[in-house]
Amino acid sequence: TMCSLCSRLRRGILYRVASELGATRIALGHHRDDILATFFLNLFYGGKLKSMPPNLVSDDGRHVVIRPLAYVHESDLIDYAAWREFPIIPCNLCGSQEHLKRREVGEMLRQWDRRYPGRTEHIFSALGSVAPSHLLDRNLFNFLSLTPSGTPAPASPARTCMRSRETVKLRATPVTSLAPSPCRCI
Repeated sequence: TMCSLCSRLRRGILYRVASELGATRIALGHHRDDILATFFLNLFYGGKLKSMPPNLVSDDGRHVVIRPLAYVHESDLIDYAAWREFPIIPCNLCGSQEHLKRREVGEMLRQWDRRYPGRTEHIFSALGSVAPSHLLDRNLFNFLSLTPSGTPAPASPARTCMRSRETVKLRATPVTSLAPSPCRCI
């Protein structure tokens, strides 16, 4: 699509200009909804469990890409832009084309939010609570060398979910990031 081409061209320009300026960090404006949509696009059309992390080292190792808005809902950004009266520059190519898969996935997520409140929050939380031993990727977990140890696996600690006020299990290894995850329950 034009979106993927435009995105690659913009990214190339950003990397080039950052190098010319001697900058090692590049901040992008991807938000929570972009991250969810990218996850489902990769799942549905790329056959991968993959999204966009809040921090990423570029392929050439020369830059760190940061996404400071990774935990912010798009609707909050829209409200903030309106409150601050920021000018919105329309784009007639990226994201505005008919029948784009990204647009379809975005609509699917909005429908889920209306029909099943909290579903996208749990999916977003799950992106930060991965259990490689419960997936099928042999590069992430060595399934061939499994042997019983004779002792039970340690239980995950429990905590009260701030959203539902229920006692829930937490991931065993906390992840440090730019911003706290909206919900760490699983």
